[in-house]
Amino acid sequence: MAVPAPTSPLIRFADFEVDLRAGELFKLGTKVRIQELPFQILAALLEHHGEVVTREELRQRIWPPDTFVDYDHSLAVAVSKLREALGDSAEEPRFVETVGKRGYRFMAAVEPARPPQIELEKNRPQITAAFSSPSTAITGRRRWRMAFAGIVLAGLAILVFFLLHSGRQPTTRPPAFSRISSIAVLPLKNLSNDPEQEYFVEGMTDEIITDLAQLPALRVISRTSSMHYQDSPKTAPEIGRELNVDAIVEGTVLRAGDRIRIRTQLIYAPADQHIWAEAYERDMKDVLTLQADLARDIAGQIRLTLTSQQQSRLAATRPVDPEAHELYLKGRYFWNKRDETGFKKAAEYFQQAIARDPAYPEAYAGLADAYSLQGEMTKAKAAAERALELDPYLAEAHASLGLIALFRGWNWAESQQHLERAVALNPNYATAHHWYGEAYLMPIGRTDDAIAEIRQAQALDPLSAVITTDLGKDLYLARRYDEAIVELRRALELDPNFVSAHNWLSDSFLEKRMFPEAIEELEKTKPFKEERIYIRQTAYLYARMGRQAEAKKALARSLQLSQGKQVSSGAVALTYAALGDKDNAFLWLEKAYAEKSSFMTTLKYWSVFDPLRSDPRFTALVRRVGLSQ
Repeated sequence: MAVPAPTSPLIRFADFEVDLRAGELFKLGTKVRIQELPFQILAALLEHHGEVVTREELRQRIWPPDTFVDYDHSLAVAVSKLREALGDSAEEPRFVETVGKRGYRFMAAVEPARPPQIELEKNRPQITAAFSSPSTAITGRRRWRMAFAGIVLAGLAILVFFLLHSGRQPTTRPPAFSRISSIAVLPLKNLSNDPEQEYFVEGMTDEIITDLAQLPALRVISRTSSMHYQDSPKTAPEIGRELNVDAIVEGTVLRAGDRIRIRTQLIYAPADQHIWAEAYERDMKDVLTLQADLARDIAGQIRLTLTSQQQSRLAATRPVDPEAHELYLKGRYFWNKRDETGFKKAAEYFQQAIARDPAYPEAYAGLADAYSLQGEMTKAKAAAERALELDPYLAEAHASLGLIALFRGWNWAESQQHLERAVALNPNYATAHHWYGEAYLMPIGRTDDAIAEIRQAQALDPLSAVITTDLGKDLYLARRYDEAIVELRRALELDPNFVSAHNWLSDSFLEKRMFPEAIEELEKTKPFKEERIYIRQTAYLYARMGRQAEAKKALARSLQLSQGKQVSSGAVALTYAALGDKDNAFLWLEKAYAEKSSFMTTLKYWSVFDPLRSDPRFTALVRRVGLSQ
């Protein structure tokens, strides 16, 4: 790795100072003990602060080519010791951020430091000269008079400037040490008197988030978490702490006929300090250009350097048919409701937007999302592929195709290609990180990488009960039950009625043989489920508790109530496996395979299937799904 020479061997960040030459770390003037390898990693990260330093670059810098060592393990241990020295955390980093499977990024603001003794040495000759001899004393007095006069004149100038400009809005930036590396866009406020325009204002918030997400070295909080603060009385510092961001964008939208006006302001969250404000007004057909201009201006305010490719991407906006854009925003409004009715209405609006503007790539991507979450994978694939024909850089379309590739034919290679492309195109797209970890990395056996990706999704969307639940689920499948319980309880703090979180929490308690707690969690789901599903889950619970007769009776009742209805074949197989009935377990697993059920991707991990793993039928089934056992 080509490492630039630091401008100063002394570096300051937060309460720390680093002497790169001496290899020493200080906190508030007190030396901190740190080993050589963690210090070398710190030096590399500081010299490229705000950028991703890859694992391979660190390996080349730290270990000679002929060194034989388990690089991944040694690097992980060294980074852990570095975090320990800094009082940092991998889950909620202040300094060292893990960036997926690629490497690490130093998050905090960095500035050159100069020790106090340098200042003393610089001033000492003047002070000594003032007392050395009568002639030099006179010279010194003249210098002091001149310096005093200069100070008075400077003070008067500042006073005059203040009086002349006291009526103007200040446009101060945060102090130099407070580099902005993370941001949240709060829901824009609707200034029109028409409540029917809420979908339009929500859509504008979404699109501004999407444009900001393209900026380099900037973590942008997802819409799901930002929307929690609609009409919130919380202060900027409170929101900043809860979302773990440096800055907040807030603003208003006023739509009048074919004109739109957006007024935004950027706030440095920790100090509740206004950095910048601007108003934008355009025709509706130029609304995408307006949003790109806003993103570019914010990049300038927080001193981000855009590459030519990133500048071109922001500039590559086209006029949009106002009616098509409005239909698209309505589609996203209903899609964000995340229920069956919302998905159907969303699909209708996306189709209308496409009919109005057949070259509208975002509308095709939206249609793919709506179809895929309704299980209509063939239609979803066609829509996503058309979106990429129109715009190959749409992360959303790549993410959809990554998911579709799994559930239409267990095509793991194609899934990997699209999901990794989605993450690369938009590192701030929480759904891409979520699906990459949950749908691809976890099933193929890269457990630690999977959990790291879902944690990254959680950092981008910290108030998402869905992402937090899936993190708990994967920790459960990895048999890290205590950690799973922590995350699942966190998900239920976000949404006390989130059924999936209750289910996985119940399963986690089962594994720890905490049977009363497992029963209690399952009972909390009863008001939200069909009776047949609740009874089948009760059968599984009884089977795991050793209450075989009750389990068999409940399972038979559930299957009787399910006649003529769609049944989760994988869940039935799971219950038979818990009962020790291998033949029926395999019978229902074959049904789940034929249905291309997502349940099949968990086969490698679920502890209840452990007694089946030595059976050749299980080995063959896992291989047919495309996963080596």
